[in-house]
Parts: sequence; structure tokens; C-alpha cells
Amino acid sequence: MLFRFLRGSKALFILGVLFAVLGSLFELIIPRITGYTLDFVIGSSGSGGPSSSLAGKLLALFGENTELREHLFAVALLIALLGFLAALCKYLFRVTNAKGAETFMMTMRNQIFAHIESLPFSWHMKNHTGDIIQRCTSDTNTVKRFVADQLTTVVRSSIFLGLSLFFMIRTNLKLSIVPLVAIPLIIAYSAYFHKKIAKQFLECDENEGILSNIAQENLTGVRVVRAFGREKYEQEKFAKQNQKYTSLWIRLCMFLSAFWGTGDLISGLQIMLILVFGTKMCVMGEMTTGELITFIYYNAMVIWPVRMLGRVISEMSKAGVAIGRIAYIVNSEEEADAKAALTPDMNGDIDFQDVSFAYTDHDNLQKVGFTVKAGTTCGILGSTGSGKSTLMHLLDRLYPVGSGKITISGVDIADIKASHLRKNIAMVLQEPFLFSRTIRENIAMGLPEDTPEEEIDRRIDEAVEIACLKETIDGFDKGLDTFVGERGVTLSGGQKQRLAIARTIVQNAPIMVFDDSLSAVDTETDAKIRNALLERTKGTTTILISHRITTLMHADRIVVLDKGKIVESGTHEELLKKGGLYASIYDIQTLKEDEQ
Repeated sequence: MLFRFLRGSKALFILGVLFAVLGSLFELIIPRITGYTLDFVIGSSGSGGPSSSLAGKLLALFGENTELREHLFAVALLIALLGFLAALCKYLFRVTNAKGAETFMMTMRNQIFAHIESLPFSWHMKNHTGDIIQRCTSDTNTVKRFVADQLTTVVRSSIFLGLSLFFMIRTNLKLSIVPLVAIPLIIAYSAYFHKKIAKQFLECDENEGILSNIAQENLTGVRVVRAFGREKYEQEKFAKQNQKYTSLWIRLCMFLSAFWGTGDLISGLQIMLILVFGTKMCVMGEMTTGELITFIYYNAMVIWPVRMLGRVISEMSKAGVAIGRIAYIVNSEEEADAKAALTPDMNGDIDFQDVSFAYTDHDNLQKVGFTVKAGTTCGILGSTGSGKSTLMHLLDRLYPVGSGKITISGVDIADIKASHLRKNIAMVLQEPFLFSRTIRENIAMGLPEDTPEEEIDRRIDEAVEIACLKETIDGFDKGLDTFVGERGVTLSGGQKQRLAIARTIVQNAPIMVFDDSLSAVDTETDAKIRNALLERTKGTTTILISHRITTLMHADRIVVLDKGKIVESGTHEELLKKGGLYASIYDIQTLKEDEQ
């Protein structure tokens, strides 16, 4: 899965590793020069010594050993030069690695977001927003750190470790047994802790998602929390989850502390044994002072990559969990069109043919069948949960039809390209969603991106007039450029509904759906909008969903739903004559209006 995110950053990571390897080589030469200088330049060995060694060959560039003894600054200069080259390579490694990491992160974010945007509506209904956000932020950061830090460290440390051990063995084979025994021990206990840490981190990650979801719900639903005085309850709920999340992290930190403590103990023992045995071997004449110092230098270099490899194993636990959580999103099947999807004319009849659908085991719609003639207005009436909104979700292919089919102009919507279908169906949802943008930007979302500026202004003005929103907008200091806040929090329920209606009207779509979109509007404004819509939508196929009969009574046909079935159908006058459910609702609503 990770390879798909490496586009644009792979070369940077490879270049970074090359710089890291080159820097390691420069670092590894320094101890050899130091040891050689101690034994054959400063020491009593005089001009003798293994001049054929790498250190001897490098120092020979500055003269014989006797000359170097009098000009030790040349040795220091060589060491400083190698140190500078090593530092330069480290700098280039970090720069290229950082660029690679951020490019990798950018690619990962873009691809995940694009994938989420392409997932079916039903997928979003099954997954909490807070948890999705946590996967796209915290988990992606964990993966980035693993790829940019741990994986490159594995390559760099492995090469560094191999070269260090090679030089240690060349220096003294017997003393090399100590680090050769310690390394498998570190890898073994790291593997043991890997399983423990992975389980603990998964729990922490999942509970962080729950915590994020609580915070997200409270921030978006702050008005409801305040209205019902639930601040204390929500605070306690958050604090309880936060306490659980904190406890899990404390327990994980205990495992990590034990992991690092064990590493410190083994590393300390390794250093101690090398000092003890190395000193003894120097006294016994089995190795020189320069060789011991060189060996200690290399041992210090070995400890770091070995510890880093151990750390990578522990971090791999976290990364494995994060990758798995991201993979859940990436591997979720995108919404797909049928092969050779069609883009038919959308000005024909809409035909619901024995449509059934169920969110769970219980059927929400049962063999619903009716036709909306092209250019006419169809009203749908029904109690809460009768399946009115579900019908519109199926029409827009937000959910797949369970059984039966829906056709437009004689073409099954399952065979129509989704983008073409939705572009030609303008819909005002039951709960209008507004983005944290200006009123103008929210309305203009219904327009194609290539629409000329003059045309945008004309159509927005027209839509604002029809939706009876002009007076409201004129009341704002900045007019159409007024920022509405998150989810339109600065607007009333009726204002949000009218803004959503304006956004739908500007589309000029051949099919328009108004899903209970005037429920928060007073009856006088409701009548004004309906009259304006009737004039504006002539020739447009319109579907009105409402609890108010006054909103539906002028429709060409009215369908009455009850418990997922059609119980009545006809014009307003025909349904009143039948004396059924429609007539009963009409009598109740008329009585209430008379009482008012």
C-alpha cells in the first residue's frame, strides 16, 4: 500500500540514503586514523606500522610518520576534513529526507482525501467523522514518521552496523565477540516487545478516534448542547473518555520504558565488558592502545544503530496499526459506474418500478411504484420514517436500489454515469448543509466552475429573489459576502433552508427535488417561495416532499406514503374526495390553522 504514496518522493529517499551511507563511511574512517596516529605517529613505534592500511595510506599523503609527528596539525586537519564531509552528508541526508517525507505526506493526504470523496454515501454513514479525521491526521503522521525516519534509518543503520562490525573484526576478532553476542539479544527483546506494543498502540489509536469523535460532535452541535444545558454532561463524557485514553497511553509508556530500560542495560554491559577485556588485552600485549581506542570508538558507533534498529521494531508496531487503519479507508471500494455508463437526456419521465430498500433487516420501502411525468410537479406526503427521503436518496444514487429499479427517460439510473445523474438533479436536502464560506460562495456551489462572472451574478440574484432571501441578505453589512460560519451557524433554520433553495435553483437542472425544504419557514414565506418556484420551474420536473399539505396541494400529482408503502395517489381534489389518510391530515392541519 505504501508504494502508491511514494510517487514524487522515492528518488528523494534514495538520494537521502546515499548521502547517509557516504557520511557513515567518512565517520568510520576517523577512528582508524585516530588509532593509527596513536600507535605509529605519536607512539613509540616511530615510522613503522601498517602503512598499507587505509589510515596509513591517507596519512601518507601528508608525509612519513616521523614528519607527521612534528606536524600533528596535518592529522587534525585530515580528521576535521573528514568530519566536515560527514556533517555535510548528514545535512544533505536530512534535507532530502525531509523533502521526501513532506512530499510523501502531501501525496498520501491527497490520495486518501480523493478516495474518501469517491466512497459511497453508505460508507460515510457507517463510519464516524471523528474517527475518519483521526485516521487522516494522526495515523498518516505516524506512517510518515515511520517511512521518513524509521525505514531510512533501517537502511542507514544496517550499512553503518555492517561496516562498523567489519572494522571491529579487522581490529580485534576476539573482542568483537562481545557486540556480536549483544546484537542478537537486542533484536530478540525488541521482537518480544513488538507484539506487546502493537496491541497497546491499537487500543490507544482506537480510543483517540473515539475522543476525536466526541470533540467533533460537540463542536458541530454546540448550539444543541447549550440549548439543552448539557455542557456538564458532555464535559464529563469527554473527561471519562480522556481518562481512559490517558490510562492506555500510560500503560503503553510503561512498556516503552521497560523496552528502553532493557536496551540501556544491555548497552551498558556491552561497554563495560569491552573496557574490561580490552584493557586486559592491552596489558597482555594482545592489542595496542590505539586499537583499543579505535575499538571503543566503533563500539559506540555500533550501539547507536543497534538501538535504532530496536526502536524501529517498536515503532513498527505503531506504524503497522496506523497502516492498517489507513488501509481500511484506501481499500474500501469506491463508488463505481456501470461499464459503458450512459449520459442520456434527463428531461424524460421518472419511473419508480417496484422499488424496495432496507437500511437494516426491516424494509424501509416496499414495492413502491409511481411515475413522475416530465415537466410536472409531484408531491410526496408521509409521516416521519415513511421513506420519503429514502426515495430521493435512491433517485440520486446515494444508496443502491435494493430491488426493482428507477428509470429516467427510460434509462435505469444504475446505468447512468453518476456525475451526469447528479449534475442534472438539483436537490435541497432535509437538513441543508452550509460550508464555512460566504453566502455568495455557498450559492455559487451549484454552478459549473467555468461559468462567466456576469452569469454567476445574474443567476445568484435570480435565485436569491425566488428563495425570498434578498431582504435577509440586505440586512447584513457585507451582503452576499457575509461569512456564514461553520455549518451556517450564524443563520437561522429558515435562512439556511432558503439559502439551500437558492443554491439549488442556480443549477438550472431539469430535475429539482425539495426534501421538506420549507419546514423552518413561516407559512407566508412558504407561499411566496412556492409561487415563485411554480413560475420559475415551468417545464422542470419537480418533486416536493413536505409535511404541509399547503406546500403540496398545487402539485400535478401527490403520492402518500405510509410505512414504506404507497397508500394513496392523485391530485389534491381527488385525494380529498377519497377521504383517506391525505384527507385526514388535511383536516387536522386546516383545523390547526383555523385555531391559530
